[in-house]
Amino acid sequence: MNTETANPTLGPHPLRRAALEASALMKVLSNPDRLLLLCELAPGERKVGELEAATGIHQPTLSQQLTVLRSQGLVRTRREGKNIHYRIASPQALALMETLYQQFCGPAAAAAAQDDKEHDE
Repeated sequence: MNTETANPTLGPHPLRRAALEASALMKVLSNPDRLLLLCELAPGERKVGELEAATGIHQPTLSQQLTVLRSQGLVRTRREGKNIHYRIASPQALALMETLYQQFCGPAAAAAAQDDKEHDE
């Protein structure tokens, strides 16, 4: 389908820009540690220590991956005393994380994985 004819207001340039932005986001999400960190942040703000305990990602890797997420504008920080809190700042990243959670981590995904395991036995 030719997208220019389907929607004349969207020429190739806005679609290319959108594709490049989506591709950049998916590239950042393709790292398992960063994906895991965003999964932990999807429900809401977390302290660095909480992220470390929940994910098993230890320093310095944790700091490196959080720095990448921050530099790409996917997360924001807030300091409270000695604690640094992280939260997802990108609505696009949050929407993707919600979809990924439903497909791979939620109750329906867990039930499907259990069914597959029982079928293989």
